Amino acid sequence: GLTALPAGAVRAPLSSPAGPPARCVCYGLGRFAACPAARDQLAFLLLLLEELRVPPARCALFDPVFSGREAAALEALGLRLLPENEEGKHGVEDSATLFYMVHCGKALYNNLLWSNWSPAALSKLVIIGNSFRGIEERLLSRILERDYSYIAKVLKGTEEVALPSHPRYLDTFNDTSVHWFPLDKLQELSPEVWNFVEEPTYQDCEDLEIIRKQDRAAAQS
Repeated sequence: GLTALPAGAVRAPLSSPAGPPARCVCYGLGRFAACPAARDQLAFLLLLLEELRVPPARCALFDPVFSGREAAALEALGLRLLPENEEGKHGVEDSATLFYMVHCGKALYNNLLWSNWSPAALSKLVIIGNSFRGIEERLLSRILERDYSYIAKVLKGTEEVALPSHPRYLDTFNDTSVHWFPLDKLQELSPEVWNFVEEPTYQDCEDLEIIRKQDRAAAQS
């Protein structure tokens, strides 16, 4: 079944000048012990790693909802768990990195872009996640620019290809695209775009779909 969603669909953007990803970060996979869609997303991630020849040890995952058993299962598959909630703020340093973030909240994509806000870093990112075009179509531009300004600013520098739909996996991968950021497109954006690098705060957001570090700490105390 899952191979019908060809991992090859992500091969084109991954042969970008930055080279194929040397590592992978996965956020928001969900409770795969209980949720069939999350299991399918995990299976597709494993197929992708195989296709891209990324060793499981170079794939790190985080989801605040993972149970102890789920964490142990991921480690048994050879994958790594990130020790803490980065809120998506993960810098790529120098290696091309695939971010596997299916159905994550907009703030998580926005934080990731902010953490890599330069043409050099963004050109090393590939993001598999909610369609940026879809986000742009569904949100008032005023809200997009106010709350998710890094998504708004990067749209003109983004290449996006929808994952091919498959009747069996409509809910699992609906609205999911592969996004990459070609260096030449990023360099065409105006210099002002790169000058503003304030960390996102989300004070006015009503439906913030992200579990933040402080929310988690408050819930546990």
